Formats: sequence, structure tokens, C-alpha cells
Amino acid sequence: MKGLLFSFLCLALSPGLAAADTTLFKALSGRDDAPMLTVYSSLDEPLAKPMIAGFQAANPDVAVRYEDMLTGEIYDRIVRETDAGNRTADFAFSSAMDLQVKLANDGYAQRSDLPMSGQWPAWANWRNTAYALTFEPAVFVYHKPSFKDSSPPSTRAELVEFLQKRGDAVYGRIGTYDIERSGVGFLFMARDQEQFGDIWSVIRAMGAAGVKLYSTSQAILERVADGRFLLGYNILGSYAADWASRHPDVGIVLPKDYTVVMSRIGLVPKAAAAADLGKRYLEFFMSKEGQTIMARELQIPAVSPEVAGNNTATTLREMLGGQLKPVPVSLGLMVYLDQVKRARLISRWNEVLRLQ
Repeated sequence: MKGLLFSFLCLALSPGLAAADTTLFKALSGRDDAPMLTVYSSLDEPLAKPMIAGFQAANPDVAVRYEDMLTGEIYDRIVRETDAGNRTADFAFSSAMDLQVKLANDGYAQRSDLPMSGQWPAWANWRNTAYALTFEPAVFVYHKPSFKDSSPPSTRAELVEFLQKRGDAVYGRIGTYDIERSGVGFLFMARDQEQFGDIWSVIRAMGAAGVKLYSTSQAILERVADGRFLLGYNILGSYAADWASRHPDVGIVLPKDYTVVMSRIGLVPKAAAAADLGKRYLEFFMSKEGQTIMARELQIPAVSPEVAGNNTATTLREMLGGQLKPVPVSLGLMVYLDQVKRARLISRWNEVLRLQ
């Protein structure tokens, strides 16, 4: 399991808006008038290169315009450009599962019936329009030297017991996401509330232990790595594994009671300038070749049932079974965008932490 975790790659999940960082990949054929595929993506451009290279090897007459931006900007750009009657990206790839499904549900994405559509897992395919293309768990991280004489908590009940027993020794040395500022943090907390009836006992125990809140994984992981923190709760596995591979004092636990799994979603916008190229890129992303690049070169677990090996959703599920709780690509994600429900969850979160 440790080897699998180390293979996850650190990817950006920062909330907010920012100007796109644009990179042009010329057609391998050298054609100056080559058709252009435009991609809006929250995946950092250096990490996207293997997938783009594979696509262009199979499509040498296609140039790629890659716009690397934050998740909120991807959503806003597509909506703004579409509503203005303009053309937008041909393919959108984002970790904001809720915003991607909202685009699809609100008519900003088009149906993509592809060779792998029928074989794609049901939880990862919404009406052949929005497809989950990665498989990434939320984990506990811990400072290994601090647990040399004992095992770290492996369930939420064990976490509560650990925090209560250790008292002052752990005070101020626990970190997690600030769900008001971190989109992935809010997603994980919302899923916690659905999966674990007693989740507020966990939040209460963390509040009593002086939990520190951050909007990024890096802020928590660097403090676990140097021993300032003993534990990090609900940290995205791709970040955690990257840090663990470079910082030997960082340990990782997939919680045994249940492990939430999020995905990055790909879709073809309704107002795509070159929808045929967008669908071709999505098809490559879903193909055995594309998913193999995802698993082996990007080191992100592949969703496709055609891909074998450790770094796949199929293998992880065979090993961990019902412990894994993937977030389905469905209209249920829209609940997380309901401002009243969102405000209610955040209010209770703050109240429980503040009462300690």
C-alpha cells in the first residue's frame, strides 16, 4: 500500500481566481495552419506534458493551446464566454467536481459518446457528458518520529481517542483544511458528514486539541515533515504521497473506517470552438494509452478498467473494497453549491471548533 501511495503525484487544488498561464504546443507535423485544440485545466502545465505529448504523437497535425488556471476561473471563463455568444475551450479538466457537474447540468457542456463510454464505471460517468478521469483519496498524514513507539490513528474513532488521551502534548499540533477557503476541504468535510454519523465528535476533539486550519496541503505537510505537527487530517493523497517520497518523516494512513476518494473531471464545453478536437482529446484521456500515461507517467491512479497495475482504481478497490468511498459524478455534487446548505455546514463547523 505504501508503494501505491508514493506513486500519487502532487497536483494543484488551490481555490480562487487567477490569470491563465498559457503554453502553445505546435503540431508535430510542423504545419503552421494546424487545427488548434484549446484546453482549460487546473493541472499544472509541466505535469500535463506527458498527456499532451501522447495525444500529439497520435495526432501529429493538431496544435495544443494549454491554459493552466485555477478551478473557479475555468468555470467562470466557460460561463462568461458562452453567455457572450463567443467560443470557449474545447476541453475542460478540473478538480472542482461540483463546478464541473454544474457546467454539465446547466447546459454548458455537450454529450460525448465515446468508445469507452459504455465501459466507464457508472459512478464516474454523468450522462456521457462529465467523466471522472482520476481516483485520489483523502488520507491521514503523521510525523513518523513522533510515533516510533506506537501506531498512528487509523480510524476516526482512534483519532478522537488519541487526541483526548494525549491532551496538552498534542495541543496546536494538528492540522486540516479550512473548509471556508479550501474547495477540496469543504468537499471532504461534506462527504464526512454523509459517511460518518458521529463526525462532529471528530471536529470537537480536533477543536479541543487546538487544530490549525489552512487553505493548502503544503502548509500542513511542511509542518508535519519538520515535526511541528503530529497529524494532518483529510489531506489529499496526491499531495501527501509527493511529500512522503521526498520527506522520510512523513507517514500516510488510508483511514480504515472509510476513505473518501475525489476525482478530476473532464468535459467538452457546449460552445467549444473545435468540439471534434475536444472529444478526440477526451477520448485519448479515456483510452488505454491515455490512462496508462496517467498511471505511469503522471503517477495518478487511473479510472479505466482496461488499465492493469498497482496505480489504478481497479487494484485499489480490489485491495481495499468498501473502505473506499468515491465521490460519484452526479447531481448530488450540486448540493455542495447550495449556498444555504454550505453556510449551514460552515456555521456548524465554526461553532463546534469555537466551543472548545
